[in-house]
Amino acid sequence: MTASATDPAASFAAARPALMRVAYRMLGSVADAEDVLQDAYLRWAEADRASVQVPEAFLRRIVTRLCLDHLKSARVQRETYAGPWLPEPMVEPMEEQDDVTLPLMLALERLSPLERAAFLLHDVFGQSFDEIAAAVGRDSAACRQLAARARAHVRAERPRYPVDRARGQEIAAAFLTASRAGDTVALSNLLAADVTFYSDGGGKRPAVARVMRGLSEVVRSLAAISRLLTGKSTQVVRYGLVNGLPGFVTREHDGLLQTTALLIEDDRIAAIYVMRNPDKLAHLEREMQ
Repeated sequence: MTASATDPAASFAAARPALMRVAYRMLGSVADAEDVLQDAYLRWAEADRASVQVPEAFLRRIVTRLCLDHLKSARVQRETYAGPWLPEPMVEPMEEQDDVTLPLMLALERLSPLERAAFLLHDVFGQSFDEIAAAVGRDSAACRQLAARARAHVRAERPRYPVDRARGQEIAAAFLTASRAGDTVALSNLLAADVTFYSDGGGKRPAVARVMRGLSEVVRSLAAISRLLTGKSTQVVRYGLVNGLPGFVTREHDGLLQTTALLIEDDRIAAIYVMRNPDKLAHLEREMQ
């Protein structure tokens, strides 16, 4: 046991970034992940730390169990969510790379909590099945089966050909210009034939009420949104990776932030993910203060 483990605040702070990555990818919510970490810290502070040989592993087990408990209630809440649901956006510089992109996070939503935990902990965070078994309360063979089932469900959503970051930013900038201008010709050249459009307002801000599918429907929707925004200003806050995808952050005419993430395949935009729910953007507002 390291000397820092005797100080609960110091040892927890050292492990916190890794724990936050686990909790956020399990829950898809920055606020919920922060709540889980706060609860985990309280449990760590009250634990018999002298008997803990590897604090990081012990803390991962605590965080995983808390996330599993939270997911049981979150599933019910998602069923009554207003409009399409998207995970809270994490925005990083364009040079960062992350295998857990937004489409994969949406695919994880279709898994059981145990499948999600086994897949993330093994395939993403590189933990052994023995470690996962200790965290989720199953034997290692069962955890191996859980991960295999999860892998089969989400295989298609793993990034296959990550877009070059410079090209990704170029396409994101072109999309922003075309969508705000309502330029249907430019949009048609940028979008894939089977493009999908998600907009999450959470019932708090106007947003498309369902997932739009196909080039014609998406172009019409973007053109209609452009007409509604005629004469209203938009400020580009930054370009970057939004949940691992090229995108941008804007401040809209109502003074609130919005994020847009673009799934780019074969140089065309295959999916558009727009976050407008102010509750899910609160952490970005805090970062910019």
